Amino acid sequence: MPEPAFSFTIETEVTPAYYEELIKYVNENYVSPMRKNFANVNQSVVDGDFVLSFTVLDPSGKWHIDVTMKTGKPIQVTMQPSDSSVPLAVLDRVKEDLIIVIQFFEEAVRRSTLYFAWVEGKEVVPEKSPFRRGRVIERILFGNILFLFMLMIAINIVLFLFIGYLAALVLVASQFLLVIFGASLIGSMAEWTVTEQNPRVHILQYHLPASELQQLQQKYPRETLLQMKKEIYDKTIAVGKPVECETAREVMAKHGLECKPENMETKTVNVYQLIQKTTEKFNLPIPKITISNTMAPNAAASGPSPSRGIVLITTGLLVQLEENEILTVLGHELSHLKARDNFFLSGISSGEYLFRVFVLFNYPIFSTYFGLLYLIFILGAEYFVFKFFEARADLDSAIKIGNPKVLAGALRKIGFRRLQFERSPSYRFQDWITWDPHPPLYFRVARLEKMEKAPMEVKHTLFQSAKDCIHGFFAAL
Repeated sequence: MPEPAFSFTIETEVTPAYYEELIKYVNENYVSPMRKNFANVNQSVVDGDFVLSFTVLDPSGKWHIDVTMKTGKPIQVTMQPSDSSVPLAVLDRVKEDLIIVIQFFEEAVRRSTLYFAWVEGKEVVPEKSPFRRGRVIERILFGNILFLFMLMIAINIVLFLFIGYLAALVLVASQFLLVIFGASLIGSMAEWTVTEQNPRVHILQYHLPASELQQLQQKYPRETLLQMKKEIYDKTIAVGKPVECETAREVMAKHGLECKPENMETKTVNVYQLIQKTTEKFNLPIPKITISNTMAPNAAASGPSPSRGIVLITTGLLVQLEENEILTVLGHELSHLKARDNFFLSGISSGEYLFRVFVLFNYPIFSTYFGLLYLIFILGAEYFVFKFFEARADLDSAIKIGNPKVLAGALRKIGFRRLQFERSPSYRFQDWITWDPHPPLYFRVARLEKMEKAPMEVKHTLFQSAKDCIHGFFAAL
């Protein structure tokens, strides 16, 4: 009796016009480079859908897996193991391979995609770096740990030159002021505020053939694109109509840009409703909701307390994730807000810093290489502890929102490049000891996917997450 088929779906943001290219991309960038591991490779069209089928071979010849991938929204994948000897780890690896390669394809398509986003009732503003993804802005907005650390060291040195040990107290006080006023800082970086009266974000994306990208950038400067965007808004959202492709095509044609309807797609996300659903699960008041119009996919929550909190979401996150995935990511962020993690993390780092300056630095040995070794060790230990809080936020989202596997899928989409690096055992270990508050992504995804369903209420989610992180660390040794 054959083994039951293992099926799953992969959501995609590309339009049907790119389905044939997607199938070719998977074949050329996943199957062909490792042809000895595959057999029976075939590209076909079945009932109008593009299909790629292939057989994954066991190097020892004991088993095989027949794989069929059919395009659509979502992409349908079926894996048929030859028998029960097929390791589950191999099925998981093939699944992750396909998800990663599709994300690489989508990333390539995004580089030649024109995006317009609007919030009803709000000012029409240009997108940040529509053809370059604004990575510098992303790092500053969501916190590059090494950048911030080096900045604090520089400020520390300057202050110590002028005011001596008082500099330590000034820096600690400044850190807590940043936590208290963090909501205002994040709010100032956003373009729009979402409210109950203006709850939706509207997105239009037009996938350009790569050959036309340079021509578009030369012919249509930022001001012209903004004018197109305003005209589309005036003809749709401003008069209570949804953004639809036909109107967008008419406006673009007026400016000399001929669009192919099959390359265009629209999307509307009721962000306020998603936040409301999430806060109800966490028994929190609805925070201030802001939108950053950048294609870097991310979300953040900050504030001194849940009642004075703020949530920031990028349009890139709304484009790349489905609503159920966005909901789980918001669950992760609201877990941080509810637990006041900013204060706890600042307290841990500030306490160690004051102990180091006012106690340890009084011993001559700390002016030698030993002091440097201590600094490297203690910062590594701090960031390892910080990982407990991030893992706790994942667990809280899994419990409250109830979709651990959906959150795992969202993390895969956002961090597919990192997942690819983490396939190396040395890189996995490195991720555990680097100055990054997040646990390795492979660990977060695997932990969530092991939850067959939403876990029952865990009495101490932070303690459980600490235990899981410690086990994950030793498993990576």
